[in-house]
Amino acid sequence: MTEETPGFEEKPDVPSGATPDDAEPKAATSSSEAGAAPAGDATAQIAGLTAQLDQARKALEERTADLQRLQAEFQNYRRRVERDRITVKEIAVANLLTELLPVLDDIGRARDHGEFVGGFKSVGESLETVAAKMGLQQFGKEGEPFDPTIHEALMHSYAPDVTETTCVAILQPGYRIGERTIRPARVAVAEPQPGAQTVKAEGADEAPAAGDDKDSGPEEG
Repeated sequence: MTEETPGFEEKPDVPSGATPDDAEPKAATSSSEAGAAPAGDATAQIAGLTAQLDQARKALEERTADLQRLQAEFQNYRRRVERDRITVKEIAVANLLTELLPVLDDIGRARDHGEFVGGFKSVGESLETVAAKMGLQQFGKEGEPFDPTIHEALMHSYAPDVTETTCVAILQPGYRIGERTIRPARVAVAEPQPGAQTVKAEGADEAPAAGDDKDSGPEEG
């Protein structure tokens, strides 16, 4: 049996050539590494959150652009639908009033012949009022210049008292809705008579000559 020598304590093994104090710095280094590890983890977490925030912002911008594009397309669709609705309404009104034009022509002829009286007059005036409220306008007057875009010439003649092609009689009035002509005015036109200006000029030249002949007559003795 061995006997322990009193007064001695066991010491950790120390490598050859090293002193016992060399073990203390190693323990301090381990402690500093343990303290630095949490700081590195926090930096990595912040970087990850920043990247996620950037992705969220990018996704938000893309969704906002999509929403704005959809809103613009919807507004264009609404305007197109409203425009088409107005166009369809105008066409329907024009078709209806076109069918009523013969009735309005009969009312006008009755008025011209003095037959627009009694109950027929009341009904006719009511129909004309309704047509006017729907935008129907009558045009065509005697004496106005002939316009092929709104007039249809059914009769042609010459007249010495006109200086341009003129509507001298309205055979059937024209009708329009706004700027749209649904029926041209059917008219009789007259053009300046060929040679009228020449004859007038020649007559003017001859007038002084006739006066000169009168003045050059024999003197009274």
